Amino acid sequence: MTRLYLVAGKVTDSVSHGFLPAAARLGLETVLLTDRPADHARAYGAAAPPIVECEVTDVRALVAAIRDPGAIFSNSDHLQAPVALAADYFGLPGKDWRAALRTKNKALMRRHLGDGVFAAEVGADPATDPATDFAAAPYPLVLKPREGVASEDVFLVRDAAELARRHREIRTRRADPLLAEAFLPGALHTLETLGDGRTTRVLGSFRTTISPPPHFVEERLDWAPPPPETGQVLAALERLGVGFGACHTEFTVHAGRTTLVEVNYRVIGDHCDLLLADLLGAPLFEHVLRVHLGEPAPDLGPARGHAVVDYVIADRAGTLAAAPGPLDLADGGVRLTYRPHRSPGETIAHTRTNRDYLGTLRALGPDRTAVEAAVARFRAGHSWEIR
Repeated sequence: MTRLYLVAGKVTDSVSHGFLPAAARLGLETVLLTDRPADHARAYGAAAPPIVECEVTDVRALVAAIRDPGAIFSNSDHLQAPVALAADYFGLPGKDWRAALRTKNKALMRRHLGDGVFAAEVGADPATDPATDFAAAPYPLVLKPREGVASEDVFLVRDAAELARRHREIRTRRADPLLAEAFLPGALHTLETLGDGRTTRVLGSFRTTISPPPHFVEERLDWAPPPPETGQVLAALERLGVGFGACHTEFTVHAGRTTLVEVNYRVIGDHCDLLLADLLGAPLFEHVLRVHLGEPAPDLGPARGHAVVDYVIADRAGTLAAAPGPLDLADGGVRLTYRPHRSPGETIAHTRTNRDYLGTLRALGPDRTAVEAAVARFRAGHSWEIR
């Protein structure tokens, strides 16, 4: 039996409901390596695979923990580089560790692309004065963690004084490097791809709706055909060395030109991966694992119908007093799946990030009109109360 080492940090739905069941369907002997063994054991209960505690950010620890692997895989943003190095050590299919590193580090990505977008790191030294160092920068800028996730501590700043103020504010919460880069105008899209190191398959694209400035919370994703400029995105990914496994790329389109915002070298998250599998009518998670087993990336064909991922987002801090539980509904020809992120009684801290999600609604139907109507009826028929 082929042994899969699945490397994970925190518990995620992508692993719980996607990759672990897929590995079981493929008949793989799965071993979970994690630095949070208790969390995973609690999440999976009796269905848990063997769990080995490991410092998963350290390739030396990974190599020491792995025995007779057939594949080594992670869906975590933070773990792609060490996992790529471990796969290379054992001579297994995997990502180029350089590409994994430069996609996670947004400063390295921008430097490697050389796409003309202003980007500069903001000093971690509390004595740094961004108002002076960035006085002549091309405002507005986006200030964000260089290797951040979930829109946390991402702000639009319109002048040097605001940059300095946000810098001081963020430094009260985190010490990791920050990046200030030019604000990118245009429509925001995603590109979902799957590659085997030789061929990169385009799985599809979402159009992303973002909250008003100065924050950047993803509010909704609408399935849409890849824009005509998609070839520019594929060329940029090739320059970065991206072409193995799943990849979720965010980019803007403005005046016929695409610019990468960030590259997440793993499958799209926040339940969009589960929806993508339904849209394609294909075992997406199995295909991702098969690539890591050395198989070619298949052509999964066009998606079927229209789909939306709609996030229910807290608009204030307080206690969640009322909210629906998990629901699977059929509304005409539309399949609706609602999964809560928070339960009644939980305290909500209004962060203005993706951490404010109260729940995720996935809707899949024959066309846009039917899906929009079903989403509107679901929203009208349920309530979320914060006191």
